[in-house]
Amino acid sequence: MIEHRGTLISEDLFEKRFVCDLNACKGACCEQGDSGAPITPEEAAEVKKYYEEIKPYMTVRGRKAVDKQGTSVVDMDGELVTPLVDEYQECAFAKKDKLGIWKCGIENAYRDGKVPVNKPLSCHLYPIRVEKLKYHDGLNYNMWDICKPACSCGAKLDVPVFRFLKGPLTRAYGADWYDELEVIYQEWLKEPVAAGRASRKGR
Repeated sequence: MIEHRGTLISEDLFEKRFVCDLNACKGACCEQGDSGAPITPEEAAEVKKYYEEIKPYMTVRGRKAVDKQGTSVVDMDGELVTPLVDEYQECAFAKKDKLGIWKCGIENAYRDGKVPVNKPLSCHLYPIRVEKLKYHDGLNYNMWDICKPACSCGAKLDVPVFRFLKGPLTRAYGADWYDELEVIYQEWLKEPVAAGRASRKGR
C-alpha cells in the first residue's frame, strides 16, 4: 500500500491495466449484482432533489421502481444504495441506448446539463472500491468477471487503472492529489521489481 494525502492506495492501481470496453460488456455493471450502487447520503439527497429532471432518462420500469422504493434504499448489509428494478435486476436509473448498452440516467442528465449531480462516485470510480478507514480512505482494485474485456483492452492500450480513472479520482480528491499521484507512479516505476511488473502487464 502507498500512503498519499489521506489515502492508502493499493499498488494494483499502478500494476493492473483497465479501460472499459462497453461494446463488449454492454454496461453489465448496471445490470448485474445483488444490490444497487453504493451512494452517499449527500448524493442521495441531490438525486432526490433533481429526480424530476432525471426521470426522462430512465425506463418506465425504472421509474416504477423509484415510485415504490424511493430514490435510494438501504440494502441487506445496511448500506445506502440505488434501488433495483425488482430483485437482482438492473439499477432503476439504468437505460439501454440504441446500441443495447446500459447507461446511467443520472449521468446522462448531468452530461446534458439538466442536473448538477453526476452518477454516484462509487460507480464513477469502478473498478476502484473505497474503504473508509479510521484515518484514511483505502483505495483497492476490485476484479469482476464481467470486466475481463476491460482488462484486455487496458492491457492492449497499456493504461494503468488509476490513469483510466483520472476524472473520477480528481472528482473525489482534487486535481493536486491526482497530479501528485502521477509523480508517485513515476517513482514507483523506477523501483526494479515494480518496473518489471509494469513491463509485463503492458505486453
